Amino acid sequence: MAADADRLAELTNFAKRYTEAWCSRSAASVAAFFSPDGSLKVNESPVAVGPDSITEVAQSFMTAFPDLKVIMDGLELLGSGAVYRWSLIGTNIGPGGTGKRVHINGFERWTIGTDGLITESKGFFEPVEYQRQLQVGV
Repeated sequence: MAADADRLAELTNFAKRYTEAWCSRSAASVAAFFSPDGSLKVNESPVAVGPDSITEVAQSFMTAFPDLKVIMDGLELLGSGAVYRWSLIGTNIGPGGTGKRVHINGFERWTIGTDGLITESKGFFEPVEYQRQLQVGV
């Protein structure tokens, strides 16, 4: 049990720093939390593999929402990884944006490698609600 408590504390610290990276406006900072061959999949989008592709995914959100704020809502241990729960708040004022404010909740299911970094992240948020908010706001 103490090992689980230590692991949870370590991953919680990791998740807090990951959240800060999303808020930093530095997409490469987000990618630094992934193993060199790590992958990120968001909803039904293609899988982004490696730091350059993961940086592109993070940058797409940072560009669409220049005032992007990510809040960590929780973290649960799950096998060799964790489930990271988050909220994203921002105004879609990037190129071609709608000007609408969004507030969506989602999660990422992480597999953590022996290097202590994310080897696989499968993320999800409700796409219908996201599209609705892009059109009419929160």
